[in-house]
Amino acid sequence: MEKRRYFPNLNGIRCIAALLVVVHHLEQAKHALGITNLYEQPIVQHAGRLGVGLFFVLSGFLITYLLLDEKSRFGNVDTGKFYLRRIFRIWPVYFVIIILSFFIFPHLDLMHYPGTAPKLHTHAAERLGLLFLVLPNYAFVLYDLPYWCAQTWSIGVEEQFYYLWPWLIKYPRKRLLIFVFFLAVTALLLLLGLYYSDAGEDAKYAMITTFIGQFRIQTMALGGVCAWIVFKQKDRFLSFIFRKDVQWTTYLILALLFFSGVHFTGFLEVYALFFAFFVLNVSCNPATVISLENPVMNHLGKISYGLYIYHVAVIVLVINILSRVAPHWSTVQYQVVLYLLALGGSVGVASLSFAFLEKPLLAFKDRKFGR
Repeated sequence: MEKRRYFPNLNGIRCIAALLVVVHHLEQAKHALGITNLYEQPIVQHAGRLGVGLFFVLSGFLITYLLLDEKSRFGNVDTGKFYLRRIFRIWPVYFVIIILSFFIFPHLDLMHYPGTAPKLHTHAAERLGLLFLVLPNYAFVLYDLPYWCAQTWSIGVEEQFYYLWPWLIKYPRKRLLIFVFFLAVTALLLLLGLYYSDAGEDAKYAMITTFIGQFRIQTMALGGVCAWIVFKQKDRFLSFIFRKDVQWTTYLILALLFFSGVHFTGFLEVYALFFAFFVLNVSCNPATVISLENPVMNHLGKISYGLYIYHVAVIVLVINILSRVAPHWSTVQYQVVLYLLALGGSVGVASLSFAFLEKPLLAFKDRKFGR
């Protein structure tokens, strides 16, 4: 049987996406705690959203290619095995941070974060119910979440993409019906949450706009389109975007937009188009002008899921420790040590999680259900 295609540089992409999110949350936490910070800078404020967007494009690309490959090789998509693979990959680490955030961290002084109490005690049953149903984006929008696990909202969006995408590939002639049904269920769940919410009309409107802004299925779908282009070998298009002059021009425009702090909003984010171009080139273009294959980025990419999930808790812990042992450090010294400890601690925790929790489960998943 023909081997599956290998895509280089994927861990490097994951590394970049994770680090963008870590920097964003580190500056955000400093801002909330009154520590000298760069959070007001547009490039920092948007770094987290852009990092998540890069994750989403890459996820849509890889999942779609694997589904197309499976259907091509076996004539069908085994949705049961697909969901079991996703459960073993996503749920264990997700539930670890949820349990820690609601049952352990609130009792530890070194994990204190202001404004957490209302997010633990009001609407506790509703919030936990949504989280244990793996609907954290609904919980975030309707009831807010403790800072330690607020980043899990994106896990909910990704899970909902998984609920939709395999069926579109499995039953291509019923795509419109499947998509309409998916949107209807998504909207119904939100409307039910709003109906039982005690928020005012203005707050409910804000909840709707926040939910729509976070519900970035279209970003993952764009990654899926890229996978279809590669799988179907659309060489005329690929040969154009693989040209070195096109690569350099596109990356120059992206750098100018990113470092200028320009931010685009809308249904299809403009930055996602750049990310799609980036993913296609570094993963599929033998003549890519950017290579991310090195041991550091490979490791950080390999542990990127844990890095994304755990880093906020590590940031809070490090800030609380430093506030006690060195409250009068100079600004430069404090910032350097804070970054080193927060990044190092996050990488350490994520590495341990990967070695002792994720890797054994991934090996079991691969044996039982395939990759």
